[in-house]
Amino acid sequence: MLLIYNKNTNPYFNLAMEEYLLKNFNEDMFILWRSESSILVGKNQNTLSEINLDYVKKNSIPVVRRQSGGGAIFQDLGNINFTFISCNNNSFSDFRRFTQPIIDLLKNLDINAEFSGRNDLLIDGKKFSGNAQYNYKDKVMHHGTLLFSSDINDVSDALNVKPIKFEGKSVKSVKSRVTNISSHLKSPLDVLEFKDLIMDYLSKLNSNNKFYTLNNSDIACINKLVEDKYSTWDWNFGNSPKYTLINTLKYPGGNIEFNINVEKGIINDIKFFGDFFGKLDVSFIENLLIGVKHEEKSLKTVLKNIPINDYLLGANCDILISGIMGSK
Repeated sequence: MLLIYNKNTNPYFNLAMEEYLLKNFNEDMFILWRSESSILVGKNQNTLSEINLDYVKKNSIPVVRRQSGGGAIFQDLGNINFTFISCNNNSFSDFRRFTQPIIDLLKNLDINAEFSGRNDLLIDGKKFSGNAQYNYKDKVMHHGTLLFSSDINDVSDALNVKPIKFEGKSVKSVKSRVTNISSHLKSPLDVLEFKDLIMDYLSKLNSNNKFYTLNNSDIACINKLVEDKYSTWDWNFGNSPKYTLINTLKYPGGNIEFNINVEKGIINDIKFFGDFFGKLDVSFIENLLIGVKHEEKSLKTVLKNIPINDYLLGANCDILISGIMGSK
């Protein structure tokens, strides 16, 4: 098995790296990596219904869609990610097999970790690891998180959203009580020391395990994948399942209820209701927005030169866009 100790902390690069290694190597692999503050959403999720958009904007947090299913996660540099890629493997959903080395390592540190439910690892009933898998041809990619010293408040705030606004068939995240591994250690370690400990442990499990370092060609291919896919709106937001957003916004001119149908990230129907006044018919704006991406940049491009106050008295472009995007 090839062992890769990845030091890159760019979340777009790291997700692209997983796909590149999965599709271009024919050896079993184990990869350790960390990402700067970011949100990873599952393959089958509606991105907007999983994130606190205002918090994400305020803190400039990247949002990236991964290849695997499951729920949305927030990660920072206090979280360690591990990835197994197993070739000639038809045992999709065998989560215990890939998480057992982590459990065994923690038991060596006198931490009583256990596998729970479908894909979680717990310490004293609190979650410190969520896991997901993706199948590609005859390979299985298993990846998991390890909360070591993450900011638990950020985890909560970044994913704090009212899903009642959204209706659709996307997979919803399940919130759990969480804990950091560092809180349970008998002797203190920092996150990089713990990362080293994991890699050292895996390297000794099998004498055939050997280290591999990404070369310039690997990195160039990964960066191309970042540019073409993982950093794009189309992948991270536009790839969301069809959904309906229902939102109510109170503003100085009254109340507006937004009913929006979105498919492949594009608005295909939108209606405004409420007790607002306007000297011009608001249907003009509704028709203008059909076919526009459900994102702030595209909305602003369309609405920036429209006299919004003539259609919704007391409103402006920013107020209208915040309501369309689901903000209060």
